[in-house]
Amino acid sequence: MVSIIPSYVYSLFAALVVGTILVSACSLSMVNIKNEAENQQLNNINEYVATQSITLLNQAVENRQNTSLILDLPTQIGNQEYWVFISNDSSAAWVESGLGTTATLSRPQTTIPASVTASGLYVSSWERPILNCICQNQTIILTLTSG
Repeated sequence: MVSIIPSYVYSLFAALVVGTILVSACSLSMVNIKNEAENQQLNNINEYVATQSITLLNQAVENRQNTSLILDLPTQIGNQEYWVFISNDSSAAWVESGLGTTATLSRPQTTIPASVTASGLYVSSWERPILNCICQNQTIILTLTSG
């Protein structure tokens, strides 16, 4: 009868180990799903800002005047603040975004298919992001600010 009790203890210990492994695997899967959802939201924000930039550029060129547009962006992604950055170099303009309040320029970029000078950083908060387009001497300048 003494040998029966250790087998129960071993069974309970094995069940505890298997349960811990299952809970850890489920937690890891949930973290991966959450990260994928956040990355998809950031990519959607990049696409939205790039699309709105092209819309604003078309309006500014057609009307030959400076235009502004208030962007409809969420205040948070997954209970976290995020940032949106627009910039350009000699070959292209692009939109980047990431989680947190500090812009680190290593995220995937969405290209703005136009020859513009672009600059600006928006960190999500209660203020709304404003996209400005200015036409000066055959140069189109896009700026992203908080309003």
